[in-house]
Formats: sequence, structure tokens, C-alpha cells
Amino acid sequence: MLKPVRRYIYGVLIGLDQLGNALFGGYPDETISFRSANARDDGKRWGCVLCKVLDWIDPNHCDRSQRTKKASLLRRGLI
Repeated sequence: MLKPVRRYIYGVLIGLDQLGNALFGGYPDETISFRSANARDDGKRWGCVLCKVLDWIDPNHCDRSQRTKKASLLRRGLI
């Protein structure tokens, strides 16, 4: 019974993450983590700082976010 609740909460949190990204001018289907990782790779300071914070909380968070999103786009034939 707890598993469906966890899945629901996880989905809501991802939705809030994507909403936050869209409110700050990002693509609505991307999370803040994915956008920060791309900004970091482009040498943007804010991306570097945010990824350091996220990676401190959850090691390799930005890199995992990038791999997950890119794999999803490949599966759907979007890249």
C-alpha cells in the first residue's frame, strides 16, 4: 500500500520541480537539476554553484539527472 503513495508523492515532487524550472524560463519538461547540469557544462556560474549544492546533498545528482533525461529523450526518439 505504501508503494503507490510513494510513487504519487515522487510524481508530485517531480511536477513541482518542473514547474519551478518553467517559472524561471526553462523548458517545462526539464527539472531544475537537468537544467543546472547543462548550464554547468556550458560554464555558467549559476549552474556550477547549484550543482555543487545539489551534489553535496545527493552525490552525483546533476550527472544522474542528465543521464536519466537524455536516456528518456533517446527512448522517445527526440534526440
